[in-house]
Amino acid sequence: MEYRNLGNSGLKVSLVGLGCNNFGGRTDLEGSRKVIHKALDLGINLLDTADVYANRGGSETVLGQVLGDRRKDIVLATKYGQPMDEAGRLRGGSRRYIMSAVEASLKRLKTDWIDLYQMHRYDPATPIDETLRALDDLIHQGKVRYIGSSNFTAWQVVDAQWTAKHLGLNRFIACQDELSLLVREAERELIPAMKAHGLGLLPYFPLASGMLTGKYKRGAPQPAGARLSYMPDLAERYFTDANWARVDKLEAFCAARGKTMVELAFSWLGAQAAVSSVIAGATKPEQIEQNIAAASWALSTDDLAEIDRITKAA
Repeated sequence: MEYRNLGNSGLKVSLVGLGCNNFGGRTDLEGSRKVIHKALDLGINLLDTADVYANRGGSETVLGQVLGDRRKDIVLATKYGQPMDEAGRLRGGSRRYIMSAVEASLKRLKTDWIDLYQMHRYDPATPIDETLRALDDLIHQGKVRYIGSSNFTAWQVVDAQWTAKHLGLNRFIACQDELSLLVREAERELIPAMKAHGLGLLPYFPLASGMLTGKYKRGAPQPAGARLSYMPDLAERYFTDANWARVDKLEAFCAARGKTMVELAFSWLGAQAAVSSVIAGATKPEQIEQNIAAASWALSTDDLAEIDRITKAA
């Protein structure tokens, strides 16, 4: 397993991380236990969840039940800010909410600290300095070690970093955002901003919600139980003519080299300088082995140039 610094911080994370959104939902307690233990046994040290995952609290609860003594060996990341109640009152980045949200996460996770506490979405109703002062206090209290953002625009990231620096507060060390061979918008403004401010990228949906696995075929019935089979809005977003054209060309690229699409998806992300760890979910232990193996393809300069030609234009 390869380990990288998360941004300019001293925190080391495995190149392949474990996304925990399925735990407590699609994957029950015992199934989650098998996946988590397999990940830890194979060297994955970054486990990423959120308070809202698995019906608001389910994922964190499972991790708290499973980790036990192995908690000290991992980088445990979670997020806050998305609605945790039907009325939408338990959400956002205010000091009042953050101080209660972190205590709830710590209780569910059965831990005294969170290694990476990430703001799940920008809160336009709260000044960023209020959010950062609250997070800085949590770091000084020892309840949080590092902080990060998720789904921020480039200007929101830069504003947060400048505000923290100006006020002498702890700054974000990472951004968790979507990046894959089919979704490259982050390269336009976000990644250049991250590089300028020393942030590491934790890309989610590395397989474009499964479209880069080969399980979906143009014009064919969708496989039962697959993500895009029961999430029509997401399927509509990915199943475009341009994406199908890209997938066809990427499959030919892989076939000519005796590789799979999953290997290409993970290894391409690993070749990006901004990427610290690839957040990949799993519902079965064997998927962990596949994800780790998939990140080992050393793409050449010519390979990367060809991939750019395929994915930047249909």
